[in-house]
Amino acid sequence: MQIRMKRNIIYPVLLATSVGIFAGCVTQKNVKSVTVDPALSTLTPDSANMAQMQVTFNVPGKYFSKRSRLVISPQLIVEDSVLDEYEPLVLDAPIYSKKKHRKEVLHGYEDPYARQAVKIEKLSETIAIPFNESIEIPDGVDNARIVGVVSNDGCGQCTGIDTIDIANVSVPVSLIDVRKEYNLSWIEPEFKIRPKVHQGKGEARLQFIVDKWSIVMDLANNRSELTGMLETLRPILQDSLATLTSLNIFGSASAEASYQHNIMLANNRATSAKNWLISQLGLSKEIQRIIKTGAAPEGWEPVVQAMIAANDPDSVKVRELMLKYPGPTDDAAEKYIRRLACWTRIKNNYLAKDRKVLYDYSWTIKSFTDDAELLEMYKKRPDAFNEEEMLRVSTLAADDRSRIQVYETILKYFPESDVAANNLAILYLNENRTDDARQVLEARKEYTPEMLNTLAASYVFAENYERAIELLQNVELPEARYNLGLLNAKQRKLSEAYTLLRPYADVNSAIAALSVNKNEEAKQIMEGVQATSPVAEYVRSMISARFGDTAKFYKHIVDAVIDSKLHNRAKTEVDFLPYHNEQRFINIITNGKED
Repeated sequence: MQIRMKRNIIYPVLLATSVGIFAGCVTQKNVKSVTVDPALSTLTPDSANMAQMQVTFNVPGKYFSKRSRLVISPQLIVEDSVLDEYEPLVLDAPIYSKKKHRKEVLHGYEDPYARQAVKIEKLSETIAIPFNESIEIPDGVDNARIVGVVSNDGCGQCTGIDTIDIANVSVPVSLIDVRKEYNLSWIEPEFKIRPKVHQGKGEARLQFIVDKWSIVMDLANNRSELTGMLETLRPILQDSLATLTSLNIFGSASAEASYQHNIMLANNRATSAKNWLISQLGLSKEIQRIIKTGAAPEGWEPVVQAMIAANDPDSVKVRELMLKYPGPTDDAAEKYIRRLACWTRIKNNYLAKDRKVLYDYSWTIKSFTDDAELLEMYKKRPDAFNEEEMLRVSTLAADDRSRIQVYETILKYFPESDVAANNLAILYLNENRTDDARQVLEARKEYTPEMLNTLAASYVFAENYERAIELLQNVELPEARYNLGLLNAKQRKLSEAYTLLRPYADVNSAIAALSVNKNEEAKQIMEGVQATSPVAEYVRSMISARFGDTAKFYKHIVDAVIDSKLHNRAKTEVDFLPYHNEQRFINIITNGKED
């Protein structure tokens, strides 16, 4: 399909100058006019500002003489100004065509419309000329008229004999402010009281005298190892909000000696560590009762692993003996390992001198259930809160600035909190901190539908609509589907926008319906809408105008033009053209009221 490119505007009077070389002045005697089918269609430009003008011009019989040329010049009119002009439709009568050809041959005349000119043989019958072209609408034009200036010129004087309305240019979807109308998915947290149970574990690498369990503080690193254990447990025991609920201490012994002997030795070593802790911390009888001891003899597996790590070839022999003499303990295998020629080297190099004292523990933190208590304790001990309690504090915050601080604290302690990340990003967007909002969300490894919807909003606010559409494409969330409809409207993908917005039956749904000329549906939607905003009233004005309901039109337009942007738009709204010459409309546009 050929695209009608805009050109420098050449008004009909200039056209006459170029063709006035031909003799014979034709006087227009016909009262009939050129008509267009379909009559006054509405064009909506796409995202590339292109619109398809597909009409048929019907030229009545004997409309122009055999000596003339008929030129129909489509012009884009905004208010009363010609904003653009498109390549004309040119019809040449038989005699005009012959004279033009003679001038070209004899005098080298160059016809500026040679490419467009169509030779017409029979002028007595109605001539139907299809006009199917893509035309470019300038940026920022939401309402305009396309008219055809008809020139029947054979002498350079008889110009501009008629002007016909071809089509209207209307972009109802430009009434939608995507950024303002975008639905953000705030997540309202549900407060549940959940026990705050914490767990930990550690180890102290102690050395004991061979076959002994008493702790010698000055031996190796025993003092620093036990001090580390002490410093791990002391903060819990001293925290007024914490309650120690379990402490299990397990002693160990080397693989050497029998399993039963090592069990006894390991148990006694655990008890020694327990008694030392009790003496250092001054534990109450109640706390002492929850401390349990046990044994974790190492067996020969750690020895084999140490030999393998050292690339010791004898590790193969030790492994073979363990496989050959399996059992609940390694006692049988050890009997034969001791007989190996490398036993002394194994004993000296791989039977570790350090014995691990392993411990695990659990504790609970007091739950805060009263709102006043939550607010008071948050000021003192945010570290004592779980995620649910902090989220409850966020709902109690006095304003958005306070909520931002709470959500930032939540992400400090609970970086995987989906609620905090989503809601914080929304608050950032409300403060136009678009980059901060995106940074919070893009740091996530996984996204909830709400988070994807909010992330897309950060791109909408940055006017990166393509990325926003990409993010929302497969998000099954009502808000996301609605937003996708808004974005398709912004991109002037009108059918997609209408399909997505129609189920929501609101003002924007009606605007989408108007954009695809589903006027009855737009009317039904607005009959169920309670909104009385200027935009809603403007939409009602457009619907009333399309149905020719003058009383309702004036009722709604008065309330619509309170908004300055809509007031300016109403001056050029093509749906309002029938009222442009009425004094009531002129008063509204001039004074904002009917009288």
